[in-house]
Amino acid sequence: MNATDWQVHGMSVEGYRHRRADMPCQDWCGHRRVGPVTVLAVADGAGSRPRSDDGSRLAVQLAVDHFGHRAAALADRDATEAHDPLRDTFLKVREEFKAETGPDCGDFATTLTVVVLAPGWLMYLTVGDGFVVLRSGTEDGVRQYHLLPQPDAVSEYSNETVFLTSDEAPARMIALPVYDPWVDGVLLSTDGLAQAALGRSGGEGPVNVSFADAVLRSLDTPGPVSESAHEGLATLLRSDRLTALNADDKTLLRAVRRRRS
Repeated sequence: MNATDWQVHGMSVEGYRHRRADMPCQDWCGHRRVGPVTVLAVADGAGSRPRSDDGSRLAVQLAVDHFGHRAAALADRDATEAHDPLRDTFLKVREEFKAETGPDCGDFATTLTVVVLAPGWLMYLTVGDGFVVLRSGTEDGVRQYHLLPQPDAVSEYSNETVFLTSDEAPARMIALPVYDPWVDGVLLSTDGLAQAALGRSGGEGPVNVSFADAVLRSLDTPGPVSESAHEGLATLLRSDRLTALNADDKTLLRAVRRRRS
């Protein structure tokens, strides 16, 4: 799973509420290839904070920079050996984020979810309510999809979440190494797509397989992402069908491993 093995594509779009109020999108996503690794990151700025759009962008920029360099140096290690250094990198991103935003860092509050794709393993790190779905293996010829663990809810009576700047973030973050050589698709998203992608609108199981399969399969075609594919994803994320499920901003960052001839 070298960096060049992965085709990556994604975007963030403003939700209906923000379009109606002429407000900017408060989600952000990005990726970076450094040597044999690919880093994927998504962030969701807190809607109630005045500079959360700047916060989500800064969090992703810091993540792809710091994780790119650190993970490249660990690429030949075992996934479990990389766990502590990469968890420390996440905490370094948090501290640098707070240093750059200063005493008003709460105004920039955002979640952050990162996946590092290294040869033979991946590392998943998250704080907040973002989520990651893996496509890995088949069962009776059917591709299998797996939702990675999410942090526990702050409260069973609210939809609150933990942000990168929250005091409890270091204790509530997840840092999980995954060794699975059959992973050939990865989907990262913010909670604006939870109802569509995770079967929370009446579907069975933790993953809405039809949604995950469609958005990953469309990237399986060899060659660069076409303009029509890019426009197609934007149209999907802004569609009435998805807006009816959730009017929040939406982010989808996807990576598919290229098949070697």
